[in-house]
Amino acid sequence: MAVAVRGPMFSTVFSLIPINKVTGLRKVLLSGVVAVGLATMPVLGFGQQDQTSQPSSSPQAAPQQNPNQQEAPPDAGGPKGDSGPYAMPKKGEEPPPPPPPDRPKKVEGMPDYSIHVEVPLVTVPVMVTTKDGQFISSLKKENFRIFEDGAEQKINDFKIEEAPITAVLLVEFASTTYQMELQALQASYAFASTLKKDDWVAVISYAMKPEILVDFTQDKNAIQQALNGLRMPMGSETWEFEALYDTLDRLDRIEGHKYLIFISTGVDTGLKLTLDQILKKVKTTKDVTIFPVSIGWLMREWCETHGYTQYCHGMASLGMSSIDFLQADNEMQTFARLTGGRFYQPRFTGDLTDTFKDIAGDIRHQYTITYHPTNPKLDGSYRKLKVDVIADNGGPLKIRDQKGKDLKYQVIAREGYTARHTVD
Repeated sequence: MAVAVRGPMFSTVFSLIPINKVTGLRKVLLSGVVAVGLATMPVLGFGQQDQTSQPSSSPQAAPQQNPNQQEAPPDAGGPKGDSGPYAMPKKGEEPPPPPPPDRPKKVEGMPDYSIHVEVPLVTVPVMVTTKDGQFISSLKKENFRIFEDGAEQKINDFKIEEAPITAVLLVEFASTTYQMELQALQASYAFASTLKKDDWVAVISYAMKPEILVDFTQDKNAIQQALNGLRMPMGSETWEFEALYDTLDRLDRIEGHKYLIFISTGVDTGLKLTLDQILKKVKTTKDVTIFPVSIGWLMREWCETHGYTQYCHGMASLGMSSIDFLQADNEMQTFARLTGGRFYQPRFTGDLTDTFKDIAGDIRHQYTITYHPTNPKLDGSYRKLKVDVIADNGGPLKIRDQKGKDLKYQVIAREGYTARHTVD
């Protein structure tokens, strides 16, 4: 007779075990193997004691007493009676405990299983500068406090380093603003010239739709050649929101932190997307800092100089929406504030080169704070952030120049972030 054992998670039938070979069998615990007990066969080797035989129920003749019978030795133990001591064997020592079960064996073809717990980690780049843009580099981890939805967070990691950057130049380039934007594009090479060997930069222009002039490259010459090869575009429309949305969508697929230098008048004539839609996209795009460069002021100066004042006031007859440049600047400031960037508004064309050099400095000189949020839910909610700087004693931080004069400073960090959303 033999017993076949099949595990519910395996397709293999284990070999048949003859009954007469069961003696000495050891219990083996395998995941998914069903234990089968054989009621008719004693299982040895698991610490059970042998059962003592029961006295026979058939009567037996009483043995005759032998007066010369020796008493049982004291080692036998037991009480003494009239007919002598009862011989009771001493209880033997307890048998050793059974050996631990064998570890489950790896079955070929069976997948490995593990438990993975995802702990959210938030990274916040922070700039601390004087009012005129000078970076304050002497701060330590203890000088920072970060709050999420009003609750202070424990800073896990803090560093200041010049890490490699990934950046995109997104430039408005329509026929009506060709001359002004060409100057802005040429000035943007001041940013590209600061590239280091591990940096990556792409250049995108847009009118009615975005066009990738140079995909991510580390070649400064390729960027300069693309800028030099620009020709006057045919269209006068400026679909700002669509271009910004498309660029953010592309950047969202790239790991690590990214920087978007957005050179634009801020005027959207497409009206295919609303401001609320683009603001939502800005909030939900992870790890992107936007540095808007408004050329609206320069555009107004150029329009008035060349007699296009009606265009600069947003006349519908020239294909523009009723939005004015002031509102456009406010929108671009919002993009910077939400993502921890800075808004630039050069007043003269000669300021453009310095503007892009300042942006390069902002990107290179940042503190990076990381923390595990006290709210670990992956619910897709928007979390408000606030970063404060304090003195070593916990009081207000004071920054002084070389002459001991107090300097005003600003802390620049993104306003919040959107938590990841896990679908149950």
